[in-house]
Amino acid sequence: MPSEKSLHLPQLVISGFRGIDDLLIPRLGRVTLLAGKNSVGKTTVLDAVRVYASRGRYSVLRDLLRDRQEITESTNQNGDISVDLDWMSLFHGRYSKVQGEIIIGPNDAEYHLEIHAVYTSLHHAEPTVAIKAIFRNKEDKMPPSMTCEFLGPGMLNENKLVPLWGRIALTDDEIRVRNALDLVIGMDVVGVAIVGETRPDRRVIVRLKNQDQPVSLKSLGDGAVRLFCVALALANSRGGFLLIDEIENGIHHTAQRDLWTMILHTAHENDIQVLATTHSWDCVRGFAQAAAEFETGKGILVRLDRDDRGLRAVVYSEEALKTAAEQGIEVR
Repeated sequence: MPSEKSLHLPQLVISGFRGIDDLLIPRLGRVTLLAGKNSVGKTTVLDAVRVYASRGRYSVLRDLLRDRQEITESTNQNGDISVDLDWMSLFHGRYSKVQGEIIIGPNDAEYHLEIHAVYTSLHHAEPTVAIKAIFRNKEDKMPPSMTCEFLGPGMLNENKLVPLWGRIALTDDEIRVRNALDLVIGMDVVGVAIVGETRPDRRVIVRLKNQDQPVSLKSLGDGAVRLFCVALALANSRGGFLLIDEIENGIHHTAQRDLWTMILHTAHENDIQVLATTHSWDCVRGFAQAAAEFETGKGILVRLDRDDRGLRAVVYSEEALKTAAEQGIEVR
């Protein structure tokens, strides 16, 4: 099992999960950027890590299905229609097998998460499925779940922002969040607060240096909101994972390098393993420039490719990544 100071996942194996039959990413970094074409499977990798961190918790699997609106309808003998989550959509091939199996974890046959699906009934239009999570390790004992924050392509809603902000308010992490905002707006942020009692009125306000009145965070643009969400999620991921889908959304290309420098530094200091996806060359270049300033292994780029043989991962060395950034070589 990884030591306390090592990476939570030094490499990653995914088998039988959604659109991924078998995938090996032989090396992950403290911060890993996943690049590749649309629909190649980048978000599925993030979902797999999310499931792994939760140890296959039912609520996380349920939320993944709800987020994708994956449901089934069945009719009983009386003609009544019932709606349920499509649990088999979590498994590669769905209904092609009598039972399904998902494996997620490091490249170690004795240390991984298994999720099994077994049909308990085949008499309805859609089979009834039982889901069981098992953690394979020396003790054959399920370890506690890990901290794992997920940030999608959009913005965090107010219901998510409030508890995240409450955990870091009046701490050093609050200062880091304010500093992250400076990357985008180019002005000193001296205070951040969430105001409003109910959801329609609840909003984030920012106090800027040399200004008497605070302003709405949203009035500063999508980039400011996105940076605030990234920094806030990062501050709440201490000792665990932070997963960011389409990280470049709303971030101007001139701020990419500073963004990644902030992420790499904070991840190292707070024992966070970050995995993010992108299809932006500006994002890749900013990542490469920032990663060159840190020790080997802190920042790693992985490109996902799909061909007739399936999905494969191409890991770029630090030197190759640096050369690509300097010479403008396409690696997405």
